[in-house]
Amino acid sequence: MVDNGSVRFPRVLVTGGAGYVGHVLTSQLLAKGYEVTVLDRLWYGCRLPNSPRLRVLEGDIRDMASVCEAVRGQNAVLHLACISNDASYELDENLSKTVNYDCFEPLVAAAKRAGVRRFVYCSSSSVYGVSDSPNVTEDHPLVPLTLYNKFKGLCEPLLWKHMSDDFTCVTLRPATICGYSPRTRLDLSVNILTNHAVNKGVITVFGGGQMRPNLHINDMVDAYELVLNAPAEKIHGQVFNIGFQNRSISDLAGIVKRIVEEEIPALGPIQITTTPSDDNRSYHVNSDKVSRVLGFQPKRTIEDAVRDLTRAFRNHLLPNSFEDHWYYNVRTMKHIGAK
Repeated sequence: MVDNGSVRFPRVLVTGGAGYVGHVLTSQLLAKGYEVTVLDRLWYGCRLPNSPRLRVLEGDIRDMASVCEAVRGQNAVLHLACISNDASYELDENLSKTVNYDCFEPLVAAAKRAGVRRFVYCSSSSVYGVSDSPNVTEDHPLVPLTLYNKFKGLCEPLLWKHMSDDFTCVTLRPATICGYSPRTRLDLSVNILTNHAVNKGVITVFGGGQMRPNLHINDMVDAYELVLNAPAEKIHGQVFNIGFQNRSISDLAGIVKRIVEEEIPALGPIQITTTPSDDNRSYHVNSDKVSRVLGFQPKRTIEDAVRDLTRAFRNHLLPNSFEDHWYYNVRTMKHIGAK
């Protein structure tokens, strides 16, 4: 049994806790002694640890009965559940709006009524859209290019409406996550490039000049744990960018090529081809605030993420990486007829 006497909020609800980041986050919280409840639709399955301190509720955050059951007795909520990325929005705009926006404020209100003391909202750094500013800080205007970006941003002021002395609220705007998870997504930039390098021997770059902030999945999880335990006065009503390395898509391809060739020399030289792209999202995120206020410093690099993924492929932990739906959000949603 892990001693959880040192944690500020021992009972935590993680919405979307069986997702890409959720799998790593839930496992880390359990290892630190938390009692964790996960509320998730389980569209992508569940590979969470079999722990006596874990309760997994298969439910929909749009269903208030499920939400009320999930928040009962919780000290804190880490709200990760959403329909992720732009392509998923285009698949079914109504589904995405109802999950990412319409049910957000009812969820926050239910948590507060249940006596939850801290609410952590996972927004997105994509809310900044396109910016040629050399450093996009938390004060930068939100110029969303897509509905996904738009509704992620619109939820933030809804959260602030419910702040109070006994209900601490904080928003995180993560960079694009990369690296291995028990539920790895292979529809994110670094992960896509690594999959193609390892299993096709060719990396295709769409565009290449777009700047994207990147963050190792384990650093993202560390940031969640940090704000879960941070003093309320440091985070209450605050927004924090959580990013690390800002790199162009072309730079990412070069990193992937080098690491995969080092890890699996038998593959030989990895070829890089470039084609035009109509995806012009580009922004250079500044994460100095979270370092200054909370002392957060990422410990892992893009290279570490690529190595983790390459070794997972080599060790057959990610089989059928092009064929299986569950690595890809949109393909899974189509396959199961998500509603």
